Amino acid sequence: MDSQITRRGASLYGSSETAPARATQDRIDIPEFAPSLLPSGEIRPDRFLDREISWLDFNARVLELAEDPDLFLLERVNFLSIFASNLDEFFMVRVAGLKRRIATGLAVPSAAGLSPIEQLEKIMQDGYQLQQRHAAVFADHIRPALADEQIHLTTWEELDEPARADLHKMFAEKVFPILTPLAVDPAHPFPYISGLSLNLAVVVRNPVSEKELFARVKVPDQLPRLMSVDGPRAGNVAGRIARFIPLEEVIAVHLDQLFPGMEVLEHHLFRVTRNEDLEVEEDDAENLLQALEKELLRRRFGPPVRLEVTTDINPSIRALLSRELGVEEDEVYNLPAPLDLRGLSVIAGIDRGDLHYPKHVPHTSRYLNESETSKAANVFAAMRRRDILLHHPYDSFSTSVQAFLEQAAADPKVQAIKQTLYRTSGDSPIVDALIDAAEAGKQVLALVEIKARFDEQANISWARKLEQAGVHVVYGIVGLKTHCKLSLVVRQEIDGLRRYCHIGTGNYHPRTARYYEDLGLLTANEQVGQDLSRLFNQLSGYAPKSTFKRLLVAPRSVRSGLIDRIEREIANKQAGLAARVVIKVNSMVDEAIIDSLYRASQAGVQVDVIVRGICSVRPGVPGLSENVTVRSVLGRFLEHSRVFAFANGGDPAVFIGSADMMHRNLDRRVEALVQLSAAEDISYLMNLMDRYMNPGVSSWHLDETGCWTRHHKDDDGAALEDIQSWLLASRARQRAVSRR
Repeated sequence: MDSQITRRGASLYGSSETAPARATQDRIDIPEFAPSLLPSGEIRPDRFLDREISWLDFNARVLELAEDPDLFLLERVNFLSIFASNLDEFFMVRVAGLKRRIATGLAVPSAAGLSPIEQLEKIMQDGYQLQQRHAAVFADHIRPALADEQIHLTTWEELDEPARADLHKMFAEKVFPILTPLAVDPAHPFPYISGLSLNLAVVVRNPVSEKELFARVKVPDQLPRLMSVDGPRAGNVAGRIARFIPLEEVIAVHLDQLFPGMEVLEHHLFRVTRNEDLEVEEDDAENLLQALEKELLRRRFGPPVRLEVTTDINPSIRALLSRELGVEEDEVYNLPAPLDLRGLSVIAGIDRGDLHYPKHVPHTSRYLNESETSKAANVFAAMRRRDILLHHPYDSFSTSVQAFLEQAAADPKVQAIKQTLYRTSGDSPIVDALIDAAEAGKQVLALVEIKARFDEQANISWARKLEQAGVHVVYGIVGLKTHCKLSLVVRQEIDGLRRYCHIGTGNYHPRTARYYEDLGLLTANEQVGQDLSRLFNQLSGYAPKSTFKRLLVAPRSVRSGLIDRIEREIANKQAGLAARVVIKVNSMVDEAIIDSLYRASQAGVQVDVIVRGICSVRPGVPGLSENVTVRSVLGRFLEHSRVFAFANGGDPAVFIGSADMMHRNLDRRVEALVQLSAAEDISYLMNLMDRYMNPGVSSWHLDETGCWTRHHKDDDGAALEDIQSWLLASRARQRAVSRR
């Protein structure tokens, strides 16, 4: 076993330089955090939108998809489930973190000017309104629409006797043995309630003493939340009736079996959300792995930040729960049953093709199929011919990135493989390829980020599995998460060693690659190979003075490098040259980047921002950002790619990579952006960004007040173009042409 735990400070992270687009153009030195000024010289204090409120606005856009009657029904159900899961994580991390900072006196006003208390109050109020709207969408629209398609979320009273008999049997065999009723009395203190668990608050009475007692029954999360009344294949064929019943309702019907000899008076549903953000003080940890495992245990016992109860709850039971859990009145959300609509994913997964998006099968990139007669393309040969820009899920991940690593593991000419792993699947062929390579005697380095939020335990398991196979496993730099998506393969060839590289915007995760929109570059370019070698040496060893030619690397040079590029666009505009900035990211929060975009706008540069989630930019403000336009695209695939494009005086420069424009990405993570060199790839992305911004494409528009408005139909009510559907059709046309 060959493992290494690297404990180095972020201050050791080396400098980076990016070669200018033209050799005659020098690097522009600017004050990195210079704020945007109004013509009067005044710094505008309200120039940013609030980050947390913007996140709630993003989840509201997800909810709008669930509300859209023009979408396929089971996709709307899926968006309801995604909304619920998103909001849970927001409370577990963002709300919990804000509450912790307020409690410790460390909270400061937000960049938007809200005090911590004002921010928390608005979050709780807006979050509650969104959850009520979410519940109403399900009750008033989705549930009736499902019933019209013979898909029913039923109640016990609505079931016939044969169905009840089946559920009685199922309860006795599969549910009852794992239930644990917990009494609350002088001998039994109020039990620990785990985060996100669904629970029954039960009131029973002793018929002898007439005394009423309280008990808690946890709904087991080992079982499906929605139980199929008609068997596992229910609803697989259009027209067949599919009935589901919430597990908690089945348990409630059988409460008398849990409390024999007692009279069950009432029961109510409740659910707790806890602080589940991790706090690992790495500088004090002798072993990061052990420290993180201890913190994972502590995560289970974080303080509550939200209590959800059903609207019919007895006020005295609500008061008891609030008191025992230590939650304030504004942290209690009264909602109609059923609680926890994440469980709708069971219904969303029903195999009804008529109620889902048309099936999409990713195809191999045309550049990996060129001149290949075998079933599996030789990825190395294709990379020697040209750079290959991949666009997932339109281009297959399995026949490109996965094939690249699998072929590297099997190729006797490959000497070494170096790989970053932030998130991957439970049965990852990527991990298997690294293990195969190590067992074949190759030098294999895996940089595993064990602090990837909510994937920590899985990544610890993968790290140990890799170590046992002889892989060199490192955990990055103390104080920094390794978020960059990099692979480096070193191969012995006739003319010497050659380096083959992959740099992506998404994780090495075969499952999410099917529905995450991401970009990746496969290249055998010598300069990129040298840059990746230097970067991996920084991550696994000591190389504080490394420089890069084709990469921008955080935390040292992504922010400054992008601001440098934006300033060049300002200079180009003033010189009468082509000038434009287009940025596509998941989140746009960093104040320095935003201020640089404002400066560009004030200079007359057109600035286009395409953001999926959080956005603190305030576009269209006279004298500040009238040349800034912000759009958001959500749909079938999760928009996840990051693109940074610059008109550059007529010689466009385009970067792709892993970094979002957030403090954590630019200051506390190792991120990498690569500049594209192939004219065809640059043209593809510039044209694609134009299409995202086209007013004829369905998207959400952000205005100067922070309001997002969906534009998905024209003035005549006809649907605007869906860019993801257009990309699918475009790939289909390319394949048809290539077969001729």
